[in-house]
Amino acid sequence: MTTAGCGAVAGDDGLAAAGAAMICAHGTYQWSGIQQRQKLTALGDPVTLPKGTGHYESSLEPVDDTVHRVTVSHVPRGVGAARVIVALGDRLKTDEPLADPTEVMRPERSQYVLDTGDLEGPYYSWGSIGLVEADFTYTCGYNAPARGHVLTWETVGEGFLPCSQPSDDDAGRTAGLRLCPAGTAAGEPS
Repeated sequence: MTTAGCGAVAGDDGLAAAGAAMICAHGTYQWSGIQQRQKLTALGDPVTLPKGTGHYESSLEPVDDTVHRVTVSHVPRGVGAARVIVALGDRLKTDEPLADPTEVMRPERSQYVLDTGDLEGPYYSWGSIGLVEADFTYTCGYNAPARGHVLTWETVGEGFLPCSQPSDDDAGRTAGLRLCPAGTAAGEPS
């Protein structure tokens, strides 16, 4: 019994062990329960820029101590967690690769400097992570399908907007509600 891309787990006599799973590296994935969401990771101090400020310097403080780690449960034999994540990125048609199993995102303080130019009025800033979660079923050769779960991320970023403009993503909207004055577009629930 042979299947392209598969190799049997052999016993001492060189024959395939009865009932043993095959190592199969070129199977197909079926994805379900895909969720993509932005999570707020850091907040800046609320700021009101007077006209002619020139530049602004601030820092982003972590909102909690959550450490994000890439996880892949029930990795199919012969595939590896990194290949499962690449397959998910292919399915989602992401511009950049998804975070791989070696990556960790720890909350830390970060500094930023802005050339404010003509900016004036109240502003808000934040940090975020674009989490991606999905369930998968991997089918290859004569093996029973392997079912697992992936948690990774697509982006880690920062935002800075005037309180007159609500953010397009969930993390930014949460930051606007926390940092902008009531009555501004970003300071009111949508």
